[in-house]
Amino acid sequence: MASHRRPKQPSRARVTVLTATAAAAVALTSQAAHADPKPTKSEVKEKVDKLYHEAEVATEKANGAKEQQDKLKKQADALQDKVARGQDELNTLRGELGSLATAQYRSGGLDPSVQLLLSSDPDSFLDQASALDQLTAKQAESLQKIQAKQRTLAQQRKEAQGKLDDLADVRETLNENKKKYQGKLAAAQKLLNTLTAAERAKMAEDDQRASRAAGDRVELGNEVPASARGAAALAAAATQLGKPYVSGGSGPNSYDCSGLTQWAYAQAGVQITRTTYTQVNDGVQIGRGALKPGDLVFFSNTSHVGLYAGNNQVLHAPYPGKVVRYEAMEYLGSFQFGVRI
Repeated sequence: MASHRRPKQPSRARVTVLTATAAAAVALTSQAAHADPKPTKSEVKEKVDKLYHEAEVATEKANGAKEQQDKLKKQADALQDKVARGQDELNTLRGELGSLATAQYRSGGLDPSVQLLLSSDPDSFLDQASALDQLTAKQAESLQKIQAKQRTLAQQRKEAQGKLDDLADVRETLNENKKKYQGKLAAAQKLLNTLTAAERAKMAEDDQRASRAAGDRVELGNEVPASARGAAALAAAATQLGKPYVSGGSGPNSYDCSGLTQWAYAQAGVQITRTTYTQVNDGVQIGRGALKPGDLVFFSNTSHVGLYAGNNQVLHAPYPGKVVRYEAMEYLGSFQFGVRI
């Protein structure tokens, strides 16, 4: 007779393992299907440019905080020196008062009327009494000087402490902006690392080609400079073509955007301020149609500045990873206004 045994059922543990394996396979397939595609070279460039712009904003804010820090430190140091000198003067006044008190003690003793009665030389005694009165008056004057000096010293100490507190706040702001800058750079580099070496090389080649083309357009423009000083500043900046952008750089080996414009005008014998946010006030503001070579040009809410080179081209220090170069205005973000020094 044929056997009709029931087929052996898989164990519960085996079913659980198989189910889990199948679920994991489905999840991985689903994740693969929904994974974000690798960004294209143009998408990476757009995001990197945005991050570099944000890094430059942090750089200019850090430059402003650094300038404020240096100014506050000088003020605090001057006040502390004044406090130290005031303390020395107070110590001198106290010493003088002590000497007066000692002299008064030595002249004292008996009641003046008794001393007069006992004195063998009344005229001499009266002279001494007069001197004692003068000594007492001088002592009172010294006390007044000491009290005035103490009040002045207390005020100076308070003012110096206020400057030191402000200095601590500014240093904290400076450090925060440096961290922001470094964070944006790290994020940009992470994005760039998603490209192949060939793609990165092609991006650099495109940048260099665009810069050369911009330089050629400057020559074709051949416009009259805004002034002799503007012409000298632009000529000085042109000698720095190829120098790297470095946050906080103000020459002569590296620059950030406002560091380059400040350095260039210094070569023309003109001192302008350090940051984009203050350079906007270093001259007369003008519109795009009035621009001439040598004028300062501001972009992106005045967070970026360059020198107008003519024919709608700008000579500037772009952003981290780039060098001082010519570039067409339309590639620099939203134009704000020009400033003629």
